[in-house]
Amino acid sequence: MARHIYACPLRWSDMDAFGHVNNVVFLRYLEEARIDFMFTQAAEAGAGEFAGGSVVARHEIDYKRPLVHRPTPVTVETWVTKIGGASLTVCYEIKDTAEDGTETVYVRASTVVVPYDLAEGRPRRISAVEREFLSRFMDGADSPAAEAAVPAEAVAA
Repeated sequence: MARHIYACPLRWSDMDAFGHVNNVVFLRYLEEARIDFMFTQAAEAGAGEFAGGSVVARHEIDYKRPLVHRPTPVTVETWVTKIGGASLTVCYEIKDTAEDGTETVYVRASTVVVPYDLAEGRPRRISAVEREFLSRFMDGADSPAAEAAVPAEAVAA
């Protein structure tokens, strides 16, 4: 499965009074990665209709570890877990990967996105070209946030 990789810079103003990136700011990181994926990368692949309009119908976020400001960007990996007729589910991990290959995951999240016809003021269907682009990043597993919500005891059983 291919994942879209986005290097997201951290800003000093992203931190809150507790010295770590504020929970609301993570939504901005997800948005930046999603815009790069669905607008920039999709347009380069010939599926630029998403840039004409889309709305977020749902966010689900699990905060795994605090993230503090530093000069290096954080990695946001994005992939698709569901493509419906008029919606899709995008999943993310915000993380770092050390030189030895170990990963630190800060956030796992998912977003339900609905393509939207701004001129008509209503949702629209996903086109065949968009579906083909999205399918390159498809992973049939449940959203990472849903996986994280399952207690470890239930997984071990």
